[in-house]
Amino acid sequence: MHILLDGFDQQVPQNVGEATVKHFEHIDAQVAEADKGRINILTHYAKELLKTYDIVIGTDADEFLVVDPLCNCSLPQYLSSIHIKTTISGLGMDVGQHLDYEKVLDKQLPFLKQRQFALVSTRYTKAVVISKPVKWGSGFHRVRNHNFKIDKNLYLFHFGCVDYQMLKDRFRDNDRVKNGWERHLNKRARTISIITKSKAINADTYLPIVRIIQTLIRPIYAWNKPSMVGYKLVVKIPERFLKSPLC
Repeated sequence: MHILLDGFDQQVPQNVGEATVKHFEHIDAQVAEADKGRINILTHYAKELLKTYDIVIGTDADEFLVVDPLCNCSLPQYLSSIHIKTTISGLGMDVGQHLDYEKVLDKQLPFLKQRQFALVSTRYTKAVVISKPVKWGSGFHRVRNHNFKIDKNLYLFHFGCVDYQMLKDRFRDNDRVKNGWERHLNKRARTISIITKSKAINADTYLPIVRIIQTLIRPIYAWNKPSMVGYKLVVKIPERFLKSPLC
């Protein structure tokens, strides 16, 4: 594992184990501009890693690529068993707090033992797995000049909306508001609102259909990104994922 920290002032986490940790210069700019600068750094870093490794997985710190427990294998085992022409995406699952049923997050306990619902999100159906040097778009959301392929057994769980109190605390960070983060954090708060107000549907029944929709339908402005044509679907996360490394 390689962990890249945004800014030399960032402390190395105590539980990194044998991971390689590197700092790079913080890009002090508006969100969109800073994202472009960061992804350029990560794209170059991945290109260097591919000189040694067969595949590279790129995610943000609050994202986890998970293989369906029904496959009965680890993520490395699964990725080694499939053909990855250039890139593979997991289906985006934006995990959020249901304010009517779920308490403030206990950071000492596994997330999925405390959160049951996710918004099916094209934003997190990302091209995070690559087998060749490519140019990622900001936030790993796409690979420039390449199509994407959603694997039937992979999920990308995003936990940036996992707790409403944590979001409110981040709103109090004046530096984030100054650099355009207020809009970004508002988006995350909307995920919690949608999850709280929606009736959850059965994941195993509808997610295969969702994969087809996201594969066939693209936004006009980006042919190599998925679309849900405005549908907001909330699913209850299947209990088998309690056995995943997230728990």
